[in-house]
Amino acid sequence: MPNTDVILPEYLTAYLNTKQGILDIKRHARQSINQTNVNPEEVKEMEIPLLSMSFQERIKANFVLANIRRCQSQELYSDTQKLLLEHLNMNDWQPNNNQVNVKSLKESFISSGRLDAEYYQPHYNYYFNSIYQYKNGAKEINKVCDIKDNNYLPDTKQVYQYIELSNIGNDGNISGCTKSEGWELPTRARRIVNKGDVVVSSIEGSLNSCALVTDEYDGALCSTGFYVVRSQHLNPETLLMLFKSEPIQQLMKKGCSGTILTAIGKGEFEKIPLPIITNDVQKQIAHQIQESFRLRQEGKRLLEVAKKAVEIAISENEEKAIKYIKDKG
Repeated sequence: MPNTDVILPEYLTAYLNTKQGILDIKRHARQSINQTNVNPEEVKEMEIPLLSMSFQERIKANFVLANIRRCQSQELYSDTQKLLLEHLNMNDWQPNNNQVNVKSLKESFISSGRLDAEYYQPHYNYYFNSIYQYKNGAKEINKVCDIKDNNYLPDTKQVYQYIELSNIGNDGNISGCTKSEGWELPTRARRIVNKGDVVVSSIEGSLNSCALVTDEYDGALCSTGFYVVRSQHLNPETLLMLFKSEPIQQLMKKGCSGTILTAIGKGEFEKIPLPIITNDVQKQIAHQIQESFRLRQEGKRLLEVAKKAVEIAISENEEKAIKYIKDKG
């Protein structure tokens, strides 16, 4: 715990993420078998440049505002989730504790090819029927969406942005990517994504890892573990919120199969129904999700400004760093 009379935790965090701080950490790192570690005792020996408390307070202000923007973004995202479920009249449903569902051979294996009991759990019927009862109608994914599943062979010498499961944020955002030349990419990096696409994880346990592709990742590659979808009937933001919603998540879970790696195959994925949300609600969802993304990006920008200001203060002086903060707003 830092001594706040001398150093503020926000400033310390910013410093440790600067190029100077990262270089200092690497200097104290020790190579061991298959990994590099930083011993806590050696971290204690790191020398932290102590800038004036007034400058540290400016860094703290950026951190505080960034956190406010993050909370606003999450709240708006949560409100949009509630809006969608309320519109579908599915916000107050409680699952039935009855786990028994009797099916004949004709109603089960012959029609679906599935014998696993989980596939026939009663609560899946509720989600399925409720979606088809939606006032504006519903259609299966293969009738309302384009699924981009053509493999792309990367150019060995070209640098690509590569998105994998760990890069998908909780709120439908892509939190980062790996930049690599084509020859360095794994063999699963075979899908091109474009602005407006929605990537949906096919792996059970990670089905909620869905994200909207923004300008920043237009033309990037993603793993074949994702379905890449877009629709002429649903705007990208609404499509994202549907795939993140409890009803569609449950129906995706129902469709999963496999032994070592359980996932939802394309055949089951295509059969999932999507409600064709009314245009007025789609517009509201799009506005709120875009604003949520803007707030999140603003929070990230504020943290980047704080980090860069610390770098300037250390390499040059505090006056230039303060001017940088003011100029960036």
